[in-house]
Amino acid sequence: MKVRIEADGGSRGNPGPAGYGAVVFDAGSGAVLAEAAEGIGIATNNVAEYQGLIAGLTEARDLGATEVDVRMDSKLVVEQMCGRWKVKHPAMQPLALQAQRLARSFERISYSWIPRAENAHADRLANEAMDAQAGVPPKGKARAAEPPPASQPGTTDRARPTSWTGARGEPTKILLLRHGQTPMSVQRRYSGRDDVRLTDHGRGQAAAAARRIAAMDGVDASTPIVSSPLSRAQDTAGALAEATGGTIELHEALIETDFGTWEGLTFAEAAERDPETHRRWLADPSVPPPDGESFDAVHRRVRKARDELIARYGGRTLVVVSHVTPIKSLLRMGLDVGPSLLFRLHLDLASLSIVEFYPDGNASVRLVNDISHL
Repeated sequence: MKVRIEADGGSRGNPGPAGYGAVVFDAGSGAVLAEAAEGIGIATNNVAEYQGLIAGLTEARDLGATEVDVRMDSKLVVEQMCGRWKVKHPAMQPLALQAQRLARSFERISYSWIPRAENAHADRLANEAMDAQAGVPPKGKARAAEPPPASQPGTTDRARPTSWTGARGEPTKILLLRHGQTPMSVQRRYSGRDDVRLTDHGRGQAAAAARRIAAMDGVDASTPIVSSPLSRAQDTAGALAEATGGTIELHEALIETDFGTWEGLTFAEAAERDPETHRRWLADPSVPPPDGESFDAVHRRVRKARDELIARYGGRTLVVVSHVTPIKSLLRMGLDVGPSLLFRLHLDLASLSIVEFYPDGNASVRLVNDISHL
């Protein structure tokens, strides 16, 4: 299937309140196949433009497109995705990599610059998303006394994927936030149950993530913040609670994997100490580290925690502050894939991912490893 993507992003202040819009057209008929838009908090124009591209590519991939023609009015994004300009800015590099990974989903992809006047559809979606983020009612409509229950934080109505998944009912939207940097993460050591604190840089990462999430439409003092009991997660959750005025709920099942005797070791040190067990551990999720916990065991306890949270907060938005393995487990549930995801998915410190779980059993992963706020 051939499609055309038009994407745009904007920032009211550069940096300032930002949002993106993307629309996917059938290449032959010109019919609109999908739209996506979201307010992304405080960001630059370039970050918003990349987020628009990523959203458009994601929609095209999910539609099953094989050939894609991307058209944008951002010269920078087009030239960087074509490989003619280097991606020098640190905030752009992870976004460019994410877009490049998505681009590899298609048999053919091309990028073209178009004047802004020819990108009006995506520009309108981006501005609507920024308006929604700021609480501005749509043109011609008065502000409702209370937001409708079906509204989705930071998105237009089309951003819900029910039209092509068949999902029914109001989803429980979980914002998944990994904790910030610790001394163990700096040294790339297995860090499971040891209760290490955030570094100064980690506290800065937590504050940046908190500002991002607090600015999302639909997140306020009533939004549940559920955290692992370990200090690095609690400290990260604390930054968010301070930003939103909310409160923190601790959940033991969101704790990191117990790495047993490998705790504090590097990958190489663990492999050298227990070569056969380490090899089997990398290949079989039922194998635990010595005196530790298997990934299968983590998955079971996190699934139980997810079910408890959905039972308590069904149909609402909540934030889960946790660690690599529990967050990957929740994304794995959303994608309905096997344990290989644990080894093939990278999650940065203080990264944001989003997954929605529907009451009919469907799910939708909306965002993975976003660090545009850092």
